[in-house]
Amino acid sequence: MISKRARSVDTSGIRRVFDLAAQLTDPINLSIGQPDFDAAPAVKLAAKAAIDEGKSRYTVTQGIPELRAALRSRYELTDEQDVFVTAGVSGGLLLSYLTLLDPGDQILVPDPFFCIYRDLALMVNAETVYYDTYPDFRSTAERIERALTPQVKAIIVNTPGNPTGVASTQSEVDDIVELARRHNLVLIYDEIYDAFCYDEPHPRCLDRYENTILLNGFSKSAGVPGWRIGYVAGPKPLLSQMTKLQQYTLVCANSVAQWAMIEALEVDYSEQLQAYRKKRDFVVAALEDVLELVKPGGAFYVFPKAPGGSGQQFVERCIKENLLLVPGSVFSRRDTHFRLSFSAPMETLERGVEVIRRLVS
Repeated sequence: MISKRARSVDTSGIRRVFDLAAQLTDPINLSIGQPDFDAAPAVKLAAKAAIDEGKSRYTVTQGIPELRAALRSRYELTDEQDVFVTAGVSGGLLLSYLTLLDPGDQILVPDPFFCIYRDLALMVNAETVYYDTYPDFRSTAERIERALTPQVKAIIVNTPGNPTGVASTQSEVDDIVELARRHNLVLIYDEIYDAFCYDEPHPRCLDRYENTILLNGFSKSAGVPGWRIGYVAGPKPLLSQMTKLQQYTLVCANSVAQWAMIEALEVDYSEQLQAYRKKRDFVVAALEDVLELVKPGGAFYVFPKAPGGSGQQFVERCIKENLLLVPGSVFSRRDTHFRLSFSAPMETLERGVEVIRRLVS
């Protein structure tokens, strides 16, 4: 009764941690991959106004013109480029895979990786090839080129990265762009955490390479992960095909959220960025003398090496102390690290690092 496709995809390891959290009393939850701040008051008011004005119907598949115009302006799109609105970055990824990959094609993904990159390939009968970024988790043209095969049609670059928090430099992105151009590959540029860059400006890509598919959204930057609202920008021929497929899958993005996100683009989130930088600095300072880790330049994750060598075993020890983390094997072919999210109140972070330090010592 169940298709091979469905059987080939396992339940998300992150969701399993969520389920476990629901069973614990007062867990120290540092597993969550979503911001801990709420939508801005102006965004809430815009959503309420959209509801009151009856803007709850289907929109055109590619999204309301007003939001698309604001996004076109933000990215300074050319006449050869377009943007459409979709159900989060996950929706944009699904449509990218459906548009680009035939059965047997390959997509090049960093290791560690966000788990959806691998499982979407299974769903479209394509194959994932990995470029290894250990131990510093940097995506470089050299590492990507070593992993290339004739069957690879697209490369994914995720910066700042989930689960590592590592942020690429502009020079690194430019080198990857030249590699993609030389091999005529599509570059899928996932920048969902672009609002969380703590040390250096977020590198540009869309204006560097004509075959870039840029994926972004409002879940992280605007504090609305449950609203499921994102967008895709890139070359018109590719986006035309993706929009066509959206008609038969996602139909359109959340209509009320679309209207509210016009307002979200105008909100100043510098206070949130400053708060998250302080959380990043606190966690790194609290753990760097007892764990091997790379200081994250963005996002809201740290990906330390697990004491004892097994991320899964260390996470299980933490669970016994009511601390929830995510084992690195959820995001990698290796089981050597674990992901800690510092998207939590400072009190929760203090309790969490106290448990980790006690277990390590």
